Amino acid sequence: MSIEDDLLVVRRGSVTAPAGCGKTHTIAAALRQHRGHLPVLVLTHTNAGVCALRLRLRSLGVPASAYRVATIDGFAKRLAATFPRRSQINPGVLELNNPGADYPAISQAAITVLEGRHLDGVLSATYSRLLVDEYQDCSQTQHRIVNNLALALPTCILGDPMQAIFGFAERLVDWQADVLTNYPSIGVLNIPWRWLNAGTGDLGTWLLGARHELERGHKIDLRTLPQRIECIQVAPDQGDIRRQVTMRIRAATGQGSVLVIGDARNVAGRHQLAGQTPGATVVETVDLRDLTSFGRNFDPIAADATARLLNFASSLMTNLAAAQTLQRLASLRVGRARNQATQMEAALLMFEEERTLRAAHGAVMAMREQEQVRVYRHEVLERCLRALEQASDGRCSFHEATIRERERFRQRGRPLARKNVGSTLLLKGLEAEVAVILHPEAMDARHLYVALTRASHRIVVCSPTPVLPS
Repeated sequence: MSIEDDLLVVRRGSVTAPAGCGKTHTIAAALRQHRGHLPVLVLTHTNAGVCALRLRLRSLGVPASAYRVATIDGFAKRLAATFPRRSQINPGVLELNNPGADYPAISQAAITVLEGRHLDGVLSATYSRLLVDEYQDCSQTQHRIVNNLALALPTCILGDPMQAIFGFAERLVDWQADVLTNYPSIGVLNIPWRWLNAGTGDLGTWLLGARHELERGHKIDLRTLPQRIECIQVAPDQGDIRRQVTMRIRAATGQGSVLVIGDARNVAGRHQLAGQTPGATVVETVDLRDLTSFGRNFDPIAADATARLLNFASSLMTNLAAAQTLQRLASLRVGRARNQATQMEAALLMFEEERTLRAAHGAVMAMREQEQVRVYRHEVLERCLRALEQASDGRCSFHEATIRERERFRQRGRPLARKNVGSTLLLKGLEAEVAVILHPEAMDARHLYVALTRASHRIVVCSPTPVLPS
């Protein structure tokens, strides 16, 4: 039997799936064969994974009745919310105002429900079996949730220990000790389909070999790379060269995209790079923390409201010159300005006069349309505008509206632009024609492997050393 067949029949099993070797397709092919009257529950770790699965299932013509897809955290939240008494959940936790504390509380509430064994019959009457994708990214608490589900449902998990790069307060699952002992291997995917389909099979073969070396604790020598990987030697402090490399890189085809993988520890630096690179867009975290924080703290009638609005907009768009704009507004108010107010300045003055969220919306729109301004954080800007519009009628607070927009963004995942700037954590699970790795010297073996496997056609590595990980 094939791995696709096994996924539908074994009581417990696991599949090791290196990057680009058809894991999503394998899940989709299995579900296409599913003939049971109950759907298969498919859980994964990220919303981007949920989006990828749904798109692939749709493209293969898998009927929607054959499956239900969710993140592990999302499924836990639904369990806790559906059975609030048994889960003993505090309703306020479900609003996720403090994700760092709320998600652990939701997970624990789901465990409380599951370990009571009251839902075993409900689960087995609702789903035929359970598949869990990206299992290497599960925390021990999430592993505990899946183990409890596996007592009620036949369960298979899929993942790659070399892509276990997410960090939690608690440790991630150990593939050998936690996974294979509970879910015996039913196979390993070892054909580099991503690169074969792109006509770059030599690159895919090299990456599988590199994975083997990195997994064994060995290093890779960039001087031995295939032609599709370009190594540019730079000193650690040569940020200008890295920026220039980013600016000149183009996709392999007219329809393709580029992933720029920056320093995971330097969020401000990645944002600055995107702002300085024409056409670049920041890949945002799913919690949209900047937006919800602004939604919580922005008060249109506060004395510093204009400054807050300008400073937040300046973190999303270039060339707003917040300090100089505030000085211009002060001059315009007292009639000392020599030049007439621009459209943006007029909109800000109107906001200062009206002090409403609707006027704030108009001011942000005017900022976006200002000449020489370029948006490099599109998702945050669009959702900020939508939240301001929703809250303008008074039916919800601006903060509540930003939370709604965050949840919509979670469900949608991260859309790709032509050139995208992020970290390995943000770009994991995404694929582009070209990947630019700016700080490989700061990566361990797993982060390096994830970064290298994001591109289907070409990889550009800017490194002070030809031997990685350093």
